Amino acid sequence: MPVKVVDGRTYLENARRLVDELLDKYIPPEDTEPRSLHVAMRYSVMAGGKRIRPILALAAYEHCGGDTQKAATTIHPAVAALEIVHTYSLIHDDLPCMDDDELRRGMLTCHKKFGEAMAVLAGDALHVIAFKLMAQAGSTDAVIELAEAVGTTGMLGGQVADIQAEGREVSQQEVTNIHSRKTGALIRGSVRIGALLAGADELTLARLTTYGEKIGLAFQIIDDILDIEGDQKTLGKKVGSDNKNKKATYPGAVGLKQAHHEAATLVDEALGVFEDYEDNVLKYIARYIGQREN
Repeated sequence: MPVKVVDGRTYLENARRLVDELLDKYIPPEDTEPRSLHVAMRYSVMAGGKRIRPILALAAYEHCGGDTQKAATTIHPAVAALEIVHTYSLIHDDLPCMDDDELRRGMLTCHKKFGEAMAVLAGDALHVIAFKLMAQAGSTDAVIELAEAVGTTGMLGGQVADIQAEGREVSQQEVTNIHSRKTGALIRGSVRIGALLAGADELTLARLTTYGEKIGLAFQIIDDILDIEGDQKTLGKKVGSDNKNKKATYPGAVGLKQAHHEAATLVDEALGVFEDYEDNVLKYIARYIGQREN
């Protein structure tokens, strides 16, 4: 049965704590050789963040009736893997050859703190750990799902399209394609991985896939909006970097007012997936994404 929300905010706080505990458990300690590499890895992974992707996987697992007695050997390594692979992508995305960002989550980016070479290696090492953990979850389908989410048809392909779109005008269709792959694919994959590990039936998996696609695109549109309207202290990174880097953004393609409208519509469509259910965790998360300020 779907998990009913008593207090969505409390759920998110408790889930974040669980994710942080799992990350601390699975990332090697700083005094493990090579120390410099593990220091850099832990610096980036333990810097905080919303932990949306692992929380979505956990919520989907619970929503689909996942066995709580088996959580430690199934969904727990999977949720850690999702946040670790996300962190790897941020480390590489911040590099001078990509977005050349100095701040992430209110802290110096990995390459600013440890140098470019160490940042590349930290990202590579996190990528490896993520797939090892996903394999430990015991589902080949989950491993394949993660690979597709981050591969050339997902996040990496989206990053390529993002780079190639810099400095030129793009259509709404083009920016939707970029966002759906660069950001949306891993969010969609997180929801699906939670459902797959819980043994969801095809109809439920299809509905959750639609939900994941909607909130994944909404998440990045709101990111674009916050880069214009947000506060640096709240965001934990510099605002205006999209404009500085001449990035393809939703507001740039359709205007700020329409971008707000499109994000709200996508959240409403995600909520519509659950119209025959009582209020639940996944609905709360969709609303949270639609209202976030960082």
